[in-house]
Amino acid sequence: MSIPVALPELGQAMARYRFAYLLTSPGQGAPHATATAVTLQGGVLHIAGIGRRTRANIEREPAVALVWPPASSDEHSLIVDGTAALEGEGLRITPTRAVLHRSAPAPEPTAPGACGSDCIELNLPG
Repeated sequence: MSIPVALPELGQAMARYRFAYLLTSPGQGAPHATATAVTLQGGVLHIAGIGRRTRANIEREPAVALVWPPASSDEHSLIVDGTAALEGEGLRITPTRAVLHRSAPAPEPTAPGACGSDCIELNLPG
């Protein structure tokens, strides 16, 4: 279940969260995730410091996503897509889309220990 967030309302939405995960793409393989603090100034997101892997990923692919996780499972995550540019030791991100998202409630009660909402339990080795 997603609720669009108008970009002028992004600051108000961000204020409800403690931190965000920045997701960057290495070009091939799994995305790189980093917990970070994000500020909003004049409609642009700023991250003060980034590591070498994040920097290399941004140089290769400037499309990024930010995910602010909810405090509890019945709350929404804030997800922002954007275009990043290196800015000194940090990043400047121009947001292109923002949504509040959470899993839809399960249509019927689930068995104890089962997945809620729309998911399939996977058995992992180990």
